[in-house]
Amino acid sequence: MDQHDSGQIATDAARTYDEFFLPALFAEWPARVIAAAGAKAGDRVIDVGCGTGVLTLAAREAVGPGGRVAGVDVNPGMLAVAQAKSSSIEWREAPAEALPFGDDDFDCAVSQFALMFFEDQRKAVDELRRVVRPGGAVAIAVWGALEDTPGYAAMAELLQDLFGDEAAQSMRAPYALGDIDVLHRTLDDLGIGNADIETRMGTARYRCLEVWVHT
Repeated sequence: MDQHDSGQIATDAARTYDEFFLPALFAEWPARVIAAAGAKAGDRVIDVGCGTGVLTLAAREAVGPGGRVAGVDVNPGMLAVAQAKSSSIEWREAPAEALPFGDDDFDCAVSQFALMFFEDQRKAVDELRRVVRPGGAVAIAVWGALEDTPGYAAMAELLQDLFGDEAAQSMRAPYALGDIDVLHRTLDDLGIGNADIETRMGTARYRCLEVWVHT
């Protein structure tokens, strides 16, 4: 995997991500992912591929003071931004393929827009299931298809025309699991043949076109 396919960015880029991407693209999804996982007061929740912590913080609010929340990411730049937001969350730098927790440590695991970036998706999913107790839940969100996201599809084409394959790939990589048939096959290959898949619509909300292009 190159840096685009693995989603890795430096600390300065993580701050830009948190300031611009988070409210525009990610803020509306945590409540949906938490609800899909069924997380409730007192639960133990792990967020894998937590980035700068938008979903992790939502999990912290959902489980309350009697619960436990851990946020794991392989990217130190993302974690540096996340750690400044809450001291009541266990922030850990680790790959999704080797989670630093014991078997059955959590009631549920969540992951928002990260699965497509994991280097070994089978190992990562196996780890998610390993750390969740029997009867617990795993809820994973991935982006839909690029062609169903017209603004970003147009930007990918523009980057391709101006700068070539590498720049365009940075725009296409997040949508790698967006095709429902591809996602079904991927989950089957990962040993999750009974997964419930729901498509939810969302809206990107940038302040203006200039901010979107800058981001």
